[in-house]
This record gives sequence, C-alpha cells and structure tokens, in this order.
Amino acid sequence: MSRATGAPIRIGNASGFYGDRFSAVREMLTGGPLDVLTGDYLAELTMLILGRDRMKDPERGYAKTFLRQMEENLALAKEKGVKIVANAGGLNPAGLAAALRELAAKLGVHVRIAHVEGDDLIGRADELGFGKPLTANAYLGAWGIVECLDAGADVVVTGRVTDASVIVGPAAAHFGWTREDYDELAGAVAAGHVIECGAQATGGNYAFFREQPIGLPGFPIAEIHADGTSVITKHPGTGGVVNTGTVTAQLLYEITGARYANPDVTTRFDTLALAEDGPDRVRISGVTGEAPPPTLKVALNRLGGFRNETTFVLTGLDIEEKAALVREQLETALERQPPAEVRWTLARTDHRDADTEEQASALLHVAVKDADPKIAGRAFSGAAVELALASYPGFHVTAPPSDASPYGVYSAAFVDAAEVPHSAVLPDGRRVDIAPSTRTLALAEVDEPALPEPLPDGPVRRVPLGRVIGARSGDKGGSANLGVWVRSEAAWRWLVHRLTVTEFRLLLPETAPLPVTRHLLPNLWAMNFVVEDILGEGVASQARFDPQAKAFGEWLRAREIDVPEALL
Repeated sequence: MSRATGAPIRIGNASGFYGDRFSAVREMLTGGPLDVLTGDYLAELTMLILGRDRMKDPERGYAKTFLRQMEENLALAKEKGVKIVANAGGLNPAGLAAALRELAAKLGVHVRIAHVEGDDLIGRADELGFGKPLTANAYLGAWGIVECLDAGADVVVTGRVTDASVIVGPAAAHFGWTREDYDELAGAVAAGHVIECGAQATGGNYAFFREQPIGLPGFPIAEIHADGTSVITKHPGTGGVVNTGTVTAQLLYEITGARYANPDVTTRFDTLALAEDGPDRVRISGVTGEAPPPTLKVALNRLGGFRNETTFVLTGLDIEEKAALVREQLETALERQPPAEVRWTLARTDHRDADTEEQASALLHVAVKDADPKIAGRAFSGAAVELALASYPGFHVTAPPSDASPYGVYSAAFVDAAEVPHSAVLPDGRRVDIAPSTRTLALAEVDEPALPEPLPDGPVRRVPLGRVIGARSGDKGGSANLGVWVRSEAAWRWLVHRLTVTEFRLLLPETAPLPVTRHLLPNLWAMNFVVEDILGEGVASQARFDPQAKAFGEWLRAREIDVPEALL
C-alpha cells in the first residue's frame, strides 16, 4: 500500500461476530468511500464451533458466511478499489484463501489473495503444556497483514489475530509505520477496538438508546491519520448514532485496566481523549503506546462434557412451595444415576393478581452436566417429564424431553512470542516469517490515579443508578467485565467515591464471594470492574443465566441508590 502521510485512511467494519448482519458488506461498499473493509468473525465461542466443524471435516474450520458475502461483493470491492481484511480464516486461513481463489476465478474477478497463519498451535499443544485441547490459538498481531498488503494483496484473510489487528495492519501499511512507532500503533489499536464490534460503536446495545433514534444502526468507520489520531464515524444516511457516549461504551468493552495489551503495542487507555468532531463524528487523540508484552495470549477450548436443561412453569399461588416439591421429586428420581452437576434457578417472573396467565407464572430452571451423554440426556429430561401427573398443580414445562448436547470449556494460556510461527503467505505463494517484537515490556497495572474532590453534601433521591451512569459489559473467559461511565465532571466526582468495590458487591450480590477489581479511567469519567470466575469455564460452559455477561451492566443500572439531586 502507499506510504501516504496526508489524508487519513478510511477503514470500515462489516462484522462484529460470526452471524452478524449479512448485508453489512454491501451496505459498507455502497454507502460511501472506503479504502479498506474489515470484518471480525472470531470469538472464544466461535473458535469452539469451528473446532467442532473441523472434527467433522478437516477442510472446514473457517467462517463460511464470509465466503458467501464475497460471492456477492468481491467484484464490487474490486471495482471500488476497496481492500478486504478479515479474520474469517478461523482455524483454516489457507483453506479460506484457496476457496476465495476458486471463487474469484469463477466470478472472473482478478484479485490478489493472501493469508496469515501460524496462530494454530494445536499440533504443539502437548509440547507447550496445554494438554489435549480441541483448539489452541495464539493471538497474533498486525505485521503479517502489513506484509501481505505491502505485497499488493487485495484480500487478506487471517486466523486468530487480535480483533484490532485487522484495523492496525492496514493503517500501518498505509503510513509505513515501524515496529516502534508505539503512539501511532496505539492510536490505531484504540480506533480498532472501537469499530471491531460493528454496530456497538454506532448506537447498538447503547445504554442511553432512548435519547435519540437508533433504528437499524449502520456499521462504523475509522478515519485514521498518520499520527495515529482517528475519527470514528459512519456512512451518511445510515441508522444509529456516533457520539462520545457510544465511543466511550465501546472503549470500555471487554478491557481490564488502563493498559490494553496487543501483540504489537500496549495501548494506554488512560491517555486518550474524546471530542465531538461534527455530527456522527468523534475524534480520538492523545493516545500513547508502550512496547508490547513478551508473551502472546493463547485461547484454549476443550470439550467439557454434556449438558441438558428443563424449565418448569409454576403458576399462581404457592410458587416457592411448588418449586420445593418438584425439586425434591426430581432429585429423588435421579438418585440412582445423579448427574455430576445440577444447578437450580427460580426466576420470580410472576406478578400478583395478574391479568394474563403468563404474567402469573414463574420459571424454575434446572441445568445438569455430566461426562456421560446418557446421564445428562433422556435419563434426566425424561425423569423431569415423568412427573407431569404427580407433582404440583398446573405442572408443565417449556420444552419436551431432549438429548444432551456437548459443551465447551475455555481457558487462556500465555507463551513466549518467539514460540509462535507467525507467517504471511503472499499472493504469489511466497511465505514470509514475521519476527516477534524485539523490544518488550512486561504488563503491569498502573498506579491508581488521585481521586477528585467529592461532591458537597446535599439532598438525595433514591433512583435507579442508570439515571446517571451508562454501562457496557461482556466476557473474557470466565470473568465478566463491566465498564461504567458518566457524562459530567460533577457526576464523576460523585461516582468515583460512591461506586466502590464494596458498594458494587452490595448492589450485585452474585459478585459478593468473588474477586472484584476496579480500574479507573478519569480521562473518560469511567471505571471498569472485572469480576473473576462469575462465568465459570467460559460462555460455552453455560454456567450462568447470562453466559456472556452482556446484560450484567444493565442489571447494575437497574439497581436503586441514593443519588444527589444536583445530578438529576
């Protein structure tokens, strides 16, 4: 790509997960000018799904949706001069690259296709001390993508690179950044982190969605400049909104503290500043970067066993007593072959004196896990249904008996970056090995910043916390991340003293026995809470009602607390 230093490079995103809006690729290519279109198709759960696909067929293991999107849009991208960079290669980037070449030949479109590989460590899992996982993938950085683009690639597909790397790579190639241009790289990581989850940057899943029409949000664009500053925007006329709130929400998504580690740079989120730059435009500036850590994170997925579930509907009076009766009956029925794990949850969705039957009903959910699919299968669900004429009045369940389904277990490991064979396979078939960073810096927490003066005492009103704060939450393995922010300095002065770890645990009692850490980002009037182990062994293990903690922040916003009248 060119070594431009003037106009920014316009990088759009058309996928935040495997299963995102199929039409987004065409929408982004036709909605306005772009230089590069990226897509993030991989998540911890996706890698497990692709691993199971590969067990059935070694030629699979990539995101087939991407191939179908290219069938409809490859010629259009070529016509408009838009390069495509996506991590849709999953566990088989070489296979996806080959399929794309076949597709291009069939369509009569001349495009140069390259791919990045080396992240898949499954063949060395034992040697690296990982045991026998189903998948083992290191998070690679952006320099393999840079090598492909420098060699003239029109389409670059990768395996497991970090989500931001599909944005950092095109920017680094465009501006000719070096390995030690840390501030510029960090700025691109910040921009990439904002747009890699698609419409979450343009009003999707936004706490203050009632303040402006959202409709069907368009997908985001990062205009990245040579110095690493960027403007987050979207195509004109598309739905949603881009403002400092939507950008702040996404910056807080699935991070820990002020240092955000990537394989090429550690980005200091405590240095960046946000400013409105016109309608649906937010500028990110002031980002500083540090040398990356010496290790790469490795995502490990294992098959954990089998799970099953049944939901009993309890209607009307005596809900607690009905729940106790059917629980005792089912546990007695399972005594001969009890599942290894049984989890009961009673959701009091019932309303007093309800005018519909559904509003008069509560839900008693029971989930089981076991290594034996027979024990977790019909032996369990059949026993539950056999109680139909012998249990509480009004007995019924939400679904018929079912077989058990396999579940996965996620864990993370770290390896020396030199152990991972990062390679770029160029359009002409040449392979270029990408060396790890020579300068590294071990990751460490930043010192907690000085707290501002608290607000003076005054009258308060008991209201939901969400009247004042926004929140966005998500998962990292078995941990939940919950970022919150406010929109005025006065609210920050109140929040930082009020929402301590102790208060957080009181408001969200499920977190009380778990390790909770609070990280402050005063430049964003924001803080991030990390709750360890609340999601068990990750999303695929389905250990919790909200297994990816997506609504965790909305629960916090719904809790009532005494808020100063001055903030309301």
